[in-house]
Amino acid sequence: MTTGAPNALIEMHHLSKLYSRGLYALRDLSLTVFKGEFVFLAGSSGAGKSTLVNLLPAFYELDGGRITIDGQDTSTVSLESLRRHVAVVSQEAFLFNGTIRENIEYGKLGATEDEITAAAKAANCHDFIAQMPEGYGSRVGERGVKLSVGEKQRVSVARALLADAPILILDEATASVDTATEQLIQEALERLMEGRTTFVIAHRLSTVRNANEILVINHGKIIERGTHEKLLEADGLYAKLARIQNTTFIEESFEKLEA
Repeated sequence: MTTGAPNALIEMHHLSKLYSRGLYALRDLSLTVFKGEFVFLAGSSGAGKSTLVNLLPAFYELDGGRITIDGQDTSTVSLESLRRHVAVVSQEAFLFNGTIRENIEYGKLGATEDEITAAAKAANCHDFIAQMPEGYGSRVGERGVKLSVGEKQRVSVARALLADAPILILDEATASVDTATEQLIQEALERLMEGRTTFVIAHRLSTVRNANEILVINHGKIIERGTHEKLLEADGLYAKLARIQNTTFIEESFEKLEA
């Protein structure tokens, strides 16, 4: 699989994914995402948001339909090739028991010291790394236990920056951190999103206003789609959510509206 620029055209054709026999996580869902677009997924817990984005790097297998990236059916390319084109930053940042340098370098094996440092600076983690006794050679422990949640997340962002994949998935990437750390991570994520085709699942609407398209997903189907302004004008479920979003989380809000 090849792409000519650091973004990708993604087409999803009649996707279906079963939880179990007769129970669908996604059902006959079709979607086109143009190169470089920022797509925000909204909906309650269990609506199908994470299932949808996890189909892109083939973390799950499809039960129906197909996905193409730049015209190539993802089922016809190797997992290695496919996953080189998709970077994921999730709520649970996975770090292995090695050094910080090794964890960042995993995004691009063989990267130079300058490339690793540049990625760390862009991810707002160079300063705290430099203050550690062994700097980039500091070991993080099993699953990054020696780092805080925010530090682990910024190392994960640095890895994604170094990977330079054309497709980016941000799945609740700032959900488990305090407000000050969230700002540092959000700044890093904005740098990471530049020029990439990006899918975002987030717990607050503050990240959504710059989205090219918002998809409201319910029971595995897209029930509303459009920009923030257009969906407010439509006065549907998203607009109701936006009106009560000042202090509550997106998933909690959806669940209240559906109750």
